[in-house]
Amino acid sequence: MFADSHCHLEMEDFEKDRQEVIERSLSEGLCYMLTVGTDATYFKKVVEIISHYPAVYGAIGIHPHNSKDYSPELEKTISAYLKNKKIVAYGEIGLDFFKNYSPRESQINAFQLQLEVVKRTKLPAIIHSRNAKDETIQILNSACDGNLGGVIHCYSYDLVAAKKFLGMGFTISIPGTITYKNSHSLMDVVKYTPIDRILAETDAPFLTPHPHRGKRNEPSFVKFTVERIAQIKGKETEEIATQLTQNFERLFLKNNISGGPN
Repeated sequence: MFADSHCHLEMEDFEKDRQEVIERSLSEGLCYMLTVGTDATYFKKVVEIISHYPAVYGAIGIHPHNSKDYSPELEKTISAYLKNKKIVAYGEIGLDFFKNYSPRESQINAFQLQLEVVKRTKLPAIIHSRNAKDETIQILNSACDGNLGGVIHCYSYDLVAAKKFLGMGFTISIPGTITYKNSHSLMDVVKYTPIDRILAETDAPFLTPHPHRGKRNEPSFVKFTVERIAQIKGKETEEIATQLTQNFERLFLKNNISGGPN
């Protein structure tokens, strides 16, 4: 019983074998996958996928790499897609000062504008933050007013920052990098964070966990991340997998009557 809280099944990397990847994930115990469309070219594909596969849910938003393209017209397009009941989160949005594919000013502006949309829709936000820890914390602190929550995607910062994000009500999403030998800082975050505030993700097709590092990532590999979290917590994998799946349901499916896939 696993849940992949963040993947990109809509991307071209899965064009040739998307159905096989999803079916393989289901056969290996995944009950939920959240596929995340990061710019307007992917929104339609996200909707097609979530319409076809009951276990797959969707999120859409403008990634910081594409924030220079954010506009009132694009915001209207996003708002229309958000009416789909299987779009259960807004994102990924945030800041990426590592690659700076969009100017920092554009990233900050798009981030702040999209957080306003998040608060209006009351959807959980999926926050991307890379090499922008202080700026992300400052913007989220300013935006937090009781109507903002969600997940810090692909967590890569230290425990001090994790405590601040947790204090604002965010969940911490742990990627496959937790299986790498040099993941000491992330291990500290996992040790500290209450288990009901953790999610596991693949970010597929990126960040493939050990022992498949170097290959294309896919949702079924989330089990390796869950196994490592269980080891760090000193718990059985089944117990942790169940808890993380419940966390997924509580954060993303709270308005789903059945409490599970449609």
